[in-house]
Amino acid sequence: MVESPARLGDWLRGAAARLHLAGISEPAREARLLWSAASGTDLARFQLSELALDDATVVTLGELLDRRLSGEPIAHVTGLAGFRRLLLRSDRRALIPRPETEGLVELLLSRVTTGRVADLGTGSGCIALSLADEGRFDQVVAVDRSRDALALAAENRNRIGLAVHLVAGDWYQPLRGLRFDALMSNPPYLTDAEYAALEPAVRDYEPRDALASGADGLAATRLLLREGRSLLRDGGWLGLELDCRRADAAAGIARDAGYASITLHQDLFGRERFLFAQRSDGQ
Repeated sequence: MVESPARLGDWLRGAAARLHLAGISEPAREARLLWSAASGTDLARFQLSELALDDATVVTLGELLDRRLSGEPIAHVTGLAGFRRLLLRSDRRALIPRPETEGLVELLLSRVTTGRVADLGTGSGCIALSLADEGRFDQVVAVDRSRDALALAAENRNRIGLAVHLVAGDWYQPLRGLRFDALMSNPPYLTDAEYAALEPAVRDYEPRDALASGADGLAATRLLLREGRSLLRDGGWLGLELDCRRADAAAGIARDAGYASITLHQDLFGRERFLFAQRSDGQ
């Protein structure tokens, strides 16, 4: 624990130094996030470096810093993760929302903004909630087989106040007989071997079911592509996040399943990360 400094600025500098020594990128930013989590104060809005810290606050800050230094993700330590325009609760119940996935939402909204849309394997609800926030959809449905993940998504929905219908079930199973203008998913897409080799900060803190997808990493992607077409209206879109190493294989599965207008799109780092495929009954 950082020794009891009299002022917040001293604590922030000491915490940032320890985070830097632990190899954590952006240590000053993470130190500020820990203070924000402990105090409920947005440091960016106030000049608080001379704020005097009482003993109880120093203890709380030390506990949060120790958790981060032990390898726990910053989103779990603070309990919050940003995603597009939203600030969401984040913990072990679901995958941490990531900046790359924001591109999936952007790509769908460039194609569809109305009608009915479903998010399969919703986790924290980040995709579904962003679609409800930014689109003009008649209905946004979010499906997950994990009751824990759905509980987290419900907390986020209720906290933000957006209209998303949460459904328990395995992928498309609870949606049989319905038709959608768009289907979205950030499914698990790592091989079992890749999952085993993940850094502990991911493997030890995020759900395996949200990361690993069989021996070839394509089990969930294959299911979503093969069965999704039957739930789409003519002209409807299916959008998936992918592992860039298997983007071409996923596009091949989409072609075999009879989709039209199959395209791959790059993420923020120039990797082929997203697949969009359209149902066309005239093809």
